[in-house]
Amino acid sequence: MKKVFITGGRSGIIKSVIDKIKNDYNIYLSVHTLAEFREVRRIYGNYSNIRCFKLDLTSDYDLKSVSDLNIDILICNGAVMESGTLFDMPFDKIKYNFDVNYFGNLRLIRCFIKNNNKLKIIIMSSLGSKIPMPFCGAYSSSKAALSQMVKAFRYECMILKKNIKVVLIEPGLYKTGFNENGFNKKYDYFDYNDNVRMFDNFILKFQKKNLSSISNKIVKAIETENSKNTYRSPFLQALFVKIYNLFS
Repeated sequence: MKKVFITGGRSGIIKSVIDKIKNDYNIYLSVHTLAEFREVRRIYGNYSNIRCFKLDLTSDYDLKSVSDLNIDILICNGAVMESGTLFDMPFDKIKYNFDVNYFGNLRLIRCFIKNNNKLKIIIMSSLGSKIPMPFCGAYSSSKAALSQMVKAFRYECMILKKNIKVVLIEPGLYKTGFNENGFNKKYDYFDYNDNVRMFDNFILKFQKKNLSSISNKIVKAIETENSKNTYRSPFLQALFVKIYNLFS
């Protein structure tokens, strides 16, 4: 069986993916904290082909501990969302978005590319990289940088004739708890007015509860030898973003 390494293994989207592939792949599933590690080990501990462990994308020690793994597919799903206005949220929160979402994923990719000339890399960005998200500017910016990194990787692999396939996944709003948690973080250090809360609640109404539209595309990216370069979902949100960018 092929070996798949997945970061951000606690997410609802990844759980939906694992439910579809868990009988066909050897899976290395990583999460950020010990509490998350205990949770995924409780869920998957009885599967001999699923190995769970803690991995901090900002830790040199943690990254070195996995760099010798021989894998076929890398799914970069590790991400954080810090929120607040760009002119008043703590600068360390902005930096942390980039440390995890961009630099952390880049460092992880470099760990595996170093000794693997035949690898499929699936990078989870966001439709938020394509459209301004008020009060989530740091997150959107980090995801925009991640999406551009994918395009640069593709050209470099082509020019250097590396047998590495890089696939970009850009999900929209799905109800997994990630968006609510990220949106609420800004209220920990600023007392924003009711208009901000109303805006948050309005945006969150567009979350899609059924995760199959995005998890099916991730599975397709995993299983298809010549998969598409980019997958976006849900359809209506992706269409809205496309139209917005045409006329903005």
